[in-house]
Amino acid sequence: MTLDTLTAPAARSDGYRRGSAGYTRITLSLFAAGLATFVSMYSAQALLPALSEDFRAGPASAALAVSATTGVLALVIVPASVLSERFGRTRVMVFSAAASCAIGLLLPLSTSMGMLVAGRALQGATLAGIPAVAMAYLAEEVYRGDLGAAMGRYVAGTTIGGLVGRLVPSAVLDVSDWRWAMVAASTLALLFAVVMTRTMPPSQHFRPQAVRPRVVLANLADHLRDPALRVLFGLGFILMGGFVSAYNFLGFRLVDAPFGLPDAVVGLVFLMYLAGTVTSSISGRVADRLGRRWVLLAAVVVTASGLLCTLSGRLPMVLAGMLLFTGGFFAAHSVASGWVGVLATAHRAEASALYLFSYYLGSSVAGAGAGVAYAAGGWSGTVAYIGVLMIVGLVLALTMIRVGRLPVRPVGAPHPG
Repeated sequence: MTLDTLTAPAARSDGYRRGSAGYTRITLSLFAAGLATFVSMYSAQALLPALSEDFRAGPASAALAVSATTGVLALVIVPASVLSERFGRTRVMVFSAAASCAIGLLLPLSTSMGMLVAGRALQGATLAGIPAVAMAYLAEEVYRGDLGAAMGRYVAGTTIGGLVGRLVPSAVLDVSDWRWAMVAASTLALLFAVVMTRTMPPSQHFRPQAVRPRVVLANLADHLRDPALRVLFGLGFILMGGFVSAYNFLGFRLVDAPFGLPDAVVGLVFLMYLAGTVTSSISGRVADRLGRRWVLLAAVVVTASGLLCTLSGRLPMVLAGMLLFTGGFFAAHSVASGWVGVLATAHRAEASALYLFSYYLGSSVAGAGAGVAYAAGGWSGTVAYIGVLMIVGLVLALTMIRVGRLPVRPVGAPHPG
């Protein structure tokens, strides 16, 4: 037995329900986990123009400070979920938070772009334990009928974490350099990690399992054979790839002509993340009541519509477009991630890890590809690139209307068709 099971109080058989003290604690803890993770993950994004100037690197090279983190995180996320099956959900998350915060405090000492990218890659590896486990932890501990709302709160934490992780460094950059900006972001991440650790309830429904490579691979393959889960994995790749691509190069567009905005003002653009904080919470609750299929499709349509608005040469229209783009993205992610936990009735950690592997792989691979698009065609080329991703996302969302109707199938049961 793990520490989780030894210290757990008597558990309700159906999990924490909304309004209970346990539900409040677990959602607060996961909200803080989202803050800690995304402050660490995306603090470099607001600093890309400064990094490009200081290290004399092009925009595509500077963007590796983001892509390296999410790419390595994607590769480590499945092993991290497997470790949580053996050592416990909360233990893996606490270790991940501590290690990533320690590395984050050392990153400002980097003396070259290569050293910074290597450090960010290592930070991505240590960060993987939180997102790899958080979704499975919620799916196990929260009553199924309230899971969408709980997942929405976690995603809301990631949106505010993404906002703080970009807003604070950009504000510090206006009065200092990128090194002190990273120190500020890493200190905040540490504070959020402490809140996560102090409020996290012990697992009540987790039971440790032996970790055998053959069994793990069989579980992963079984999830990949599920048609609905495959679509959700692909949707995570597409949506996150487009989202990171837009924000990686939005700053370069806004500091250049015709807008010519200062760094501190460009940093305020990340306040758009507050739209995601609202839409992720609302979409989770609406999906619980009205069904996930149409909420997911509507969210993807809003995301694509917002992207088109950013082609305008008028700053208010660009900002309105990014507001729609951001709100739609987080609504879609909230619904899709919660849906994975519902469809995967066994070995949820592996299912969640596959979704997040696709999600962060999209951030790394598609985000790197956007650098080529930006170099070739500026913002218009980037929008065209992301637009292709959004078309694929719409097709996948429409596909979920059909395959999402398939009955929930326990892992190991025969596959329909």
